[in-house]
Amino acid sequence: MATKMNISIIGAGTMGIGIAHATAQKNYKTVIYDNSSSSLKSGKEKLYKLLDRLVTKGKYSQDQSKDIKNNIVFTEKLNEIKNSELVIEAIIENLKIKKEIFTKIESIVSLECIIASNTSSLSIASIASACEISKRVIGMHFFNPANIMPLVEIIPAIQTSKNTLEKTKNILIDLGKKIVVAKDTPGFIVNRVARPFYGESLRIYEEGIANFETIDWALKNIGGFKMGPFELMDYIGNDINYTVTKTVFKEFYYDSRYKPSFTQKRLMEAGYYGRKSGKGFYDYTNEISKEINQNRELAKIIVLRVLAMLINEAADALFLKIASKEDIDLAMTNGVNYPKGLLKWADEIGIENILQTLESLYNTYCEDRYRPSPILREMSKNNKTFF
Repeated sequence: MATKMNISIIGAGTMGIGIAHATAQKNYKTVIYDNSSSSLKSGKEKLYKLLDRLVTKGKYSQDQSKDIKNNIVFTEKLNEIKNSELVIEAIIENLKIKKEIFTKIESIVSLECIIASNTSSLSIASIASACEISKRVIGMHFFNPANIMPLVEIIPAIQTSKNTLEKTKNILIDLGKKIVVAKDTPGFIVNRVARPFYGESLRIYEEGIANFETIDWALKNIGGFKMGPFELMDYIGNDINYTVTKTVFKEFYYDSRYKPSFTQKRLMEAGYYGRKSGKGFYDYTNEISKEINQNRELAKIIVLRVLAMLINEAADALFLKIASKEDIDLAMTNGVNYPKGLLKWADEIGIENILQTLESLYNTYCEDRYRPSPILREMSKNNKTFF
């Protein structure tokens, strides 16, 4: 099979290696750069072990695994990205560091090379400002594991050219990805819309309505989610999840809808990150039986409250033209495996029911976090549906 364009990945962490796997398996010559030899070694070992395991499972043939390995070059020399037609940055979520590496990348690659950031929440416009030719900078947010998860959020900055956007779409389609286009706003689609799944669940716990186990059980068994919010935060890592929440909260000028939780902050401060540290919302060092209240009426209250907040966020993203209704629903089902698109789910439950739930919460707490999106009021008034 003929090789395709040259792609480089900046960063040999979990995400960088996953993206490289995704590109190399589609026969793109891929360079992985990292300034840490230990990170490169660790990333290479993890990828090779995964490929060997996939051969054992019959997912790849020996030749396919060999081709993927041959398509990837690991290097500590940034200059080796010089022939790239696309560079994807996948390093720490630090704006200053990202801008510094973008400036370095631009000094090495050709004038036509697209430079993309895999940031999950930082401003693409700000990152692009580090480049002289800012029109070739774009957001390309993969989801972990990048070689498996189908969704990629594409985020054009205000500087991004239409040509860069179209080229980016075509590359990702060739990679077999499902793409959505989002406005350059904090959290884009998924990390913005998903915040209430964690935040409102934490609020329900902090009010003493139910414990972690019961909330997780309700959202899985009644709501149909694959993982409960506390299981998922422990899986993601409380350090990561809390940081994303804090970033979104700050970037939205401290809008109370995105307010972080002291419960999660204390876990993070204690080093209780979840599965990777052995403790989080749950203790993974000891087999402790979970106390679950399986009262279905309580479960329905929990699910409706969380769903109403999720739907409100999705509706507001549509109202503010962050993305199309189709892309919002596609993002949530393919980026975080929600059982249904939130806007279609709203149609099923009834927009009037969602609005009443939000208004009831707002009247109870008198907090702006429960304010309904104007689009819900308008649609309820005119008896409209999203689809």
